[in-house]
Amino acid sequence: MEVNVIIVEDEVHSGEMLKNMVARIRPQWNIKALLQSVSETVHWLKNNEIPHVIFLDIELADGNCFSIFEQVYVESGIIFTTAYNEFALKAFKLNSIDYLLKPIKEAELLQAIDKFEKAMSHFENSVKPSIDYRQLVNTIRSSQGEYRQRFIISKRESFFKLPVDDIAYFNFENRITYAVTFDNKQHVLNQSLDKIEQELDPKCFFRTNRQTIVNIEAIDRFEVYFSGKLVVKLINNLNDKIIVSRVKASHFKDWMNQ
Repeated sequence: MEVNVIIVEDEVHSGEMLKNMVARIRPQWNIKALLQSVSETVHWLKNNEIPHVIFLDIELADGNCFSIFEQVYVESGIIFTTAYNEFALKAFKLNSIDYLLKPIKEAELLQAIDKFEKAMSHFENSVKPSIDYRQLVNTIRSSQGEYRQRFIISKRESFFKLPVDDIAYFNFENRITYAVTFDNKQHVLNQSLDKIEQELDPKCFFRTNRQTIVNIEAIDRFEVYFSGKLVVKLINNLNDKIIVSRVKASHFKDWMNQ
């Protein structure tokens, strides 16, 4: 059976690596596209023949991949690629959906492909929906429960709490994650920005780029920047400028306008 594939991954290097691994494992598969964003994927799915399988990164440049299912009906088999939290992984298991934890290992990729091929063997050369991905979105969102309220900060031999509401923005610099408060104090956190982003209320915090998550209460204004980007100005000159990438600019404006 001919198998058409698309790969959705916002990191170019990671996308190319996954493409090469798939090509080695299944050279007969047709990799139709390597996409990087929600908007690009929605446009492709609306204007091309449905692929048999999609390798789909959860966190994309312009938002969460689950918004794809709210804009287009997806019948493809999906293998998620993720560093996502335990709640989502539990939902995937309950719905018999496969996922690959990053960094992706070739042996685990092969297992996921084998699982997909066994499922497809029940059908006659066609893609048929077996999973309601929109329902999956609701399951994941409802299972995540309460958003994080505080962090525990260590200083010398002591520990103290840092309420999330006191944090103006999070920043990743020189391989260290910082929480910067409204009084411009900087605290080291031991979590990655990806992990922190999953635990924050998306109505209050926005991932502007790979280095920064900003609190809406810290934003004074934003301005047009070059190449379709935006620059965010914070209150009290907390940061000279925070750049919103081009692919996230439209999503950022929608978020600010909620």
